Amino acid sequence: KMASTYESFNLRTTPEKFYIEALDDGSEDVLSVDRVSTETTLTVRRDIPAVAETRPICGLMGTIRLVAGMYLVVITKKKKVGDLLGHAVWKAVDFDIISYKRTILHLTDNQMQDNKAFLSMINNVLHTDGFYFATDYDLTHTLQRLANTSPEFQEMSLLERADQRFVWNGHLLREFITQPELHKFVFPVVHGFITMKSGCISGKVFDWIIISRRSCFRAGVRYYVRGIDSEGHPANYVETEQIVQYNSAKASFVQTRGSIPFYWSQRPNLKYKPKPQISKTVNHLDGFQRHFDSQIILYGRQVILNLINQKGSEQPLELAFDKMVTGLGNGMIKYIAFDFHKECSRMRWHRLQILVDMVAEMQDEFGYFLVDADGKVMLTQEGTFRSNCMDCLDRTNVIQSMLAQRSLQLQLRRMGVLHVGQQIEEQADFGKMFKNAWADNADACAKQYAGTGALKTDFTRTGKRTQWGLLMDGWNSMIRYYKNNFSDGFRQDSIDLFLGNYAVDEADWANPLRDPKDWKFLTLPIVMVVAFSMCIISLLMAGETWTETLAYVLFWGTASVVTGGLILFNGLDFVDAPKLVQKEKLD
Repeated sequence: KMASTYESFNLRTTPEKFYIEALDDGSEDVLSVDRVSTETTLTVRRDIPAVAETRPICGLMGTIRLVAGMYLVVITKKKKVGDLLGHAVWKAVDFDIISYKRTILHLTDNQMQDNKAFLSMINNVLHTDGFYFATDYDLTHTLQRLANTSPEFQEMSLLERADQRFVWNGHLLREFITQPELHKFVFPVVHGFITMKSGCISGKVFDWIIISRRSCFRAGVRYYVRGIDSEGHPANYVETEQIVQYNSAKASFVQTRGSIPFYWSQRPNLKYKPKPQISKTVNHLDGFQRHFDSQIILYGRQVILNLINQKGSEQPLELAFDKMVTGLGNGMIKYIAFDFHKECSRMRWHRLQILVDMVAEMQDEFGYFLVDADGKVMLTQEGTFRSNCMDCLDRTNVIQSMLAQRSLQLQLRRMGVLHVGQQIEEQADFGKMFKNAWADNADACAKQYAGTGALKTDFTRTGKRTQWGLLMDGWNSMIRYYKNNFSDGFRQDSIDLFLGNYAVDEADWANPLRDPKDWKFLTLPIVMVVAFSMCIISLLMAGETWTETLAYVLFWGTASVVTGGLILFNGLDFVDAPKLVQKEKLD
């Protein structure tokens, strides 16, 4: 039997306390939070004063300390995603952040502004699409991990037994984890993407599910967080599990994605594609080895699919990755480089089949996890594909969906849904649903890391690359460019605050948020706009002679080009960089 928490709650508020009352049948339990001492204790319903204000809530994300003191973060709205093996899975849709203190009059004007900035950061994370939870199922683990557990593990609460990599409210629940008696009131919340569909092939109905779990270690936004940290955690790490259930038999296939696992950076500097820098001062092999050691313990053998360009600015990363795998000399790791852009250039997307065919034998050796209708484990998955491109978004998702389709084909055959010779591609309805769900997965992962939907999803959705798809990619690339340069510092700070990589200390409040911009920041863009406008005006309102016109145009044209050049040269000063946590500085 799976551990569970309470399902529905009332938040009862008095000036002195918050009471979170469990509304499940037969429960008298109430979680009481003292708004002055911030202490959390377990009490019972009759202790709640009659005057308490009441509002229903869907759950508790946890608590966080900002400049004005402690705040309670609650889920106010949820939407059912579906049932996973008979357990309801919910998406948290709306939240509220409630102050313990009833007034902020004790703050200075500056502190009030900072507190407001921090609140908007927390809201920024909460309103990034993709927070999910279940109250009677452990969403943080794959089916295979859950099937292979000890009796002690079965006894633990959802919070204790969760895979820490995927608990996004871990920092917000730090006060609760040490008080087991409160665990019935809190559940782990995962971040990523979950979809549940019902498929039907030749009259046989089965459930089909994708769960993508985003790691909260080295979390952050594209460009500011790349490579790995000293623990070996890579940026943008996502574990994606595809589950199928038919007549009580269950199968699952797991893949991972994550940034190229050594020390490199790619800071925004206003250029469309900043040049990646590989650090020259650190020992890469140490973190690299830590990363793969942990992957092998968790998943078994590793096949790396490196999809980046093998020429241009991405080439040094490909060569370094190859060299490090060779240097590690570990027989459990195989490295495959596939230049996605080159192979698929000029819309030749059918060439992706080359890669799928190339790894088919390994995929068959890894197999997948399978449990029969009686709950007996028939097969286990012996290894995973670890895919990456630069962002581990667009190219990566295309390849993952193709490997997932091949695995599903084998699973459905084994379960008796498809008979020999029947292909998933031929099942129009299911095929369409499959493709769209994988494209939705790409979009969700991309929004969380790059700030816009994924590119190349027209291929994932239709199996074809279209002109309209190219146009949409152009639009998304433009939005990404803007966000990466002018709003991602704020997003990075938000994530660091939410996950506890940066802690607000009320006492010594030296503020990193207000850094004065120097004169360049204001003057140069203004000069550039004026010069460019004058250049256009000179063209439209011609002078007495064409030489005069030419002189004006040349003068203002040169002025705008020179200031533009200066802005690009000083690109690092103009972008919105994170202010809270000093990420490892790479030379």
